[in-house]
Amino acid sequence: MSLMDDYKKELGGDNIPAFLYHIASAPGIVRLKNIDYFCGMKYASPNLKIYRFKENPTRFDHSLTTALLTWKLTRDKNQTIAALCHDIATPCFSHTIDYMNKDYIDQESTEEFTEKIIEMDPTLSKLFDYYNLNKKDIINYKNYSVVDNKRPKLCADRLDGIITTGLAWIKDLNEYDIKKIVHNTTLFRNEDNELEIGFYNEDIAKLVYETSNKINEYTHRSDDMYMMQLLAKITKLLIDKGIIKYDDLYLMHEIQLIHIIKNCKDKEILELFQLFQNINENEISYNETIEIKSMNLNPLIKTKRLY
Repeated sequence: MSLMDDYKKELGGDNIPAFLYHIASAPGIVRLKNIDYFCGMKYASPNLKIYRFKENPTRFDHSLTTALLTWKLTRDKNQTIAALCHDIATPCFSHTIDYMNKDYIDQESTEEFTEKIIEMDPTLSKLFDYYNLNKKDIINYKNYSVVDNKRPKLCADRLDGIITTGLAWIKDLNEYDIKKIVHNTTLFRNEDNELEIGFYNEDIAKLVYETSNKINEYTHRSDDMYMMQLLAKITKLLIDKGIIKYDDLYLMHEIQLIHIIKNCKDKEILELFQLFQNINENEISYNETIEIKSMNLNPLIKTKRLY
């Protein structure tokens, strides 16, 4: 069993509620099984130590575990499906496309398609009606502070990202850490009177905090920024040269796009993709200064009452 399977099991993945199981089987959600969680970097050069992933989670994995975490904490159907659908508009190569769109800090430029992608899937519409779910509530998932919240606050999307990345990329977390984090997670009312995810135990909060800081280090490394920019450049050239349309990024599987790149006749694109798949660490020279998304975090912890 993989660490991601262990994680799903701890969240109750062996007993997924019927409504979540059915909606997770809709084509618009299933498409995310073909989108790399790590922004297409699983296709990058194996000569780079930074990308020796322990596992290769998908955006589907992240969506499902975020939903399971939300369900575990809230037992609220609307919030759970909002969590499931929060990344439904993720394009091929994920946040690489935000790099292409020059959205380095928020990395939300692709989210404008959320409503469109949901409306394109008739299965989702039928299931929303069947389970008495309001489509607007699902689309506006940012209205649920448990699902999404501004940094440095903790939410299901953010906590799941820390756990998934800590397991598969940073490799600082193991199956025992999964159990401790999941079972130590609870909801508090924060200073803004919002529901916010926090922890019973200071040591667990510290583990999550330190893992988040390590992720921040990795995503600010020059080799990661170089490779993200390189894949963004390749993708932009595909669009600018009319080989694909921008909307195709939201409709294709990544492997289809990789096939198109490998079989295109354009010399510039082929040479750049050859570099992307074969570059060595000592060949990377990246001097561009860009401000990218910060992973700052300040989790809530249960304390003893002073009076």
